[in-house]
Amino acid sequence: MRYVIYGAGAIGGVIGARLVQHRERHGHEVVLIARGEHLRVMQRDGLRFRAPGEDFRLPVTAVASPSEVEWRGDEVVLLTMKTQDTPDALDDLRAAAGTDVPVLCAQNGLENERMAARRFRDVYAMLVHLPATHLEPGEVLLNGTGVSGVLHAGRYPTGTDATIEAVCAGLVASDFAADPTPTVMRLKHTKLLQNLGNAVQATCARDADVAGLLRLLREEAIRVFDAAGMDWSSEEFAERVRMIRMDGIVEGFDRPGGSTLQSLARGASTLETDYLNGEVMLLGTLHGVPTPVNRAVQDTVVGILHGRAPMGSVPPEAILDRAREYGFTG
Repeated sequence: MRYVIYGAGAIGGVIGARLVQHRERHGHEVVLIARGEHLRVMQRDGLRFRAPGEDFRLPVTAVASPSEVEWRGDEVVLLTMKTQDTPDALDDLRAAAGTDVPVLCAQNGLENERMAARRFRDVYAMLVHLPATHLEPGEVLLNGTGVSGVLHAGRYPTGTDATIEAVCAGLVASDFAADPTPTVMRLKHTKLLQNLGNAVQATCARDADVAGLLRLLREEAIRVFDAAGMDWSSEEFAERVRMIRMDGIVEGFDRPGGSTLQSLARGASTLETDYLNGEVMLLGTLHGVPTPVNRAVQDTVVGILHGRAPMGSVPPEAILDRAREYGFTG
């Protein structure tokens, strides 16, 4: 089997680095697909991987697009780009590899699997619980300890099969917790509740008291989940991710925050917020549940993206004031 890591930034870079590092354990090939200066540095110098107590550079096979991969029929593709980049990526993948290649969505949010299932026969979902960072070309960092990350996966929307069992076995051999999980979307629903706070990291100062805002985002989303009949469980999620500690220290590096903040720091032109807080808004619209707090957070991030405010400059109270304009009564 050959792992094709499509979108080898923070998450994909860490997964790819560990798979390459431990290739003798699992015996599979690894190809990374990346872009820009990050790709050029990896092709020239390899991939630098930094983690608590580790700092090394790995020679990797890295290409710019699926069209540069010689598809043999034994590949599994791990999508690890942001959701806003998924449609174009899937179209390029289909053009190069056909529709029979297994596609595994190792991404936050709930939209990636839907998009993949419109194009490919065998689609898989993966819970990603992994504190990775990618800010410099050719370099990824991991702040986790215990295991390198939690990557439970299953068929979309439910079930497991021999393919995902083999994928998970290779990941386990590469220092990840990765169980074949028939109800993986239940875990991804719960992860979405956590990811609603990504935008708050990007908008509010690190020392701001955001606990109340985070609670309101979550409560609003749970009302939407209930109306939509969506299954989730904080208790199961906590049990399934307990093998990793998320506070490992990489010497000389202070992790700035989650994926939304990292995207803004790299000067991204679009953001995944539409598929996190925006997913709650969409489901609220479909099921008649108001979502003014998630809307206010999303609009605030869009304002930062377009230069109307700097990162980390918006007080939580200002976001709640905007939510009140949208009908929030708290």
